[in-house]
Amino acid sequence: MTGTNVQRVDELRRSLTGQLIPAIPVPFDTDGKLHVEAHESYLRYMSTQSIAGVALWAHTGRGLLIDKDTARQVLQDWRRALPGKVVIAGAGAERSISDHEQATTSTLKMAEAAAEHGADALLAYPPTWLREHTQKDSLIVDLHSRLSQIGLPIVLFYLYEAAGGISYAPTVLDELLSLPNVIGVKVATLDSVMTYQNIARQLEAKHSDQLLITGEDRFLGYSLRRGAKAALIGMGAVCCELQSELMKAHVNENADRFLELSDMVDRLAEVLFVPPMEGYIRRILFALSYLGIIPIAGANDPWGPEVSTEEFKRIAETVNALAACIA
Repeated sequence: MTGTNVQRVDELRRSLTGQLIPAIPVPFDTDGKLHVEAHESYLRYMSTQSIAGVALWAHTGRGLLIDKDTARQVLQDWRRALPGKVVIAGAGAERSISDHEQATTSTLKMAEAAAEHGADALLAYPPTWLREHTQKDSLIVDLHSRLSQIGLPIVLFYLYEAAGGISYAPTVLDELLSLPNVIGVKVATLDSVMTYQNIARQLEAKHSDQLLITGEDRFLGYSLRRGAKAALIGMGAVCCELQSELMKAHVNENADRFLELSDMVDRLAEVLFVPPMEGYIRRILFALSYLGIIPIAGANDPWGPEVSTEEFKRIAETVNALAACIA
């Protein structure tokens, strides 16, 4: 890695430390098309928030499912709306692709498109097509090595199998964290605290220079206490200031405020990240519409399940209560 790339990686790592990076949803209309009014309104709102940047083309933004034209517009628009902030773009292959070569090619093309359209870094989707491959470990490392050669800094993504990802053996994770351009790893285990703890300990012992980035919406406060230096989460797409304040309280070691905010953030997570888990995207979009950030006509997710009226009521009540607490 050249001196310029080393500096770029170090600068990005510093800019994300102690910060919130929301994984951004895309507002769609009832026909499954980008809702332009909602999209533009959301861009304006997020440009005023205390965030280090955004993650696009991630699961929250249906990055592996949206068409290429929409994907390009979304990335270019966010790049324009957030000058000076970090834009991270997902790179992966659709779950329907099981062939190794095809999935690898798709991942690399997505990464190249991200670089072309202005992304500052990549979020490497876990290569789920390798779960049963006899050479899984070496192929995981090879894929990430080829992504590294594109030149953008890389955020690894550890999403264990029960949460829809692929487990990386500790030795594989060691190799990945040692690759050029890697700035850290986002860990999202959903409900496996033990897995999170093990990875946090591994980074502390062997890779203290790398960022542990939490993707744990359901135990955000605890994940920070266990070593996370940044948060890249879908929940960050709504009520940003609440979560940014939590990050600030943690960095400043303001224990009382941290505990107060952690309880509040948990209340939000407990109405957004519930079964069916795929509904969380529509729930976030509804919360945004309830807060008046986007019109309700844009609170649609073409690939997710319907959300019940009762769920919408709980979200509205929770957002109302939190708004009153932080006003």
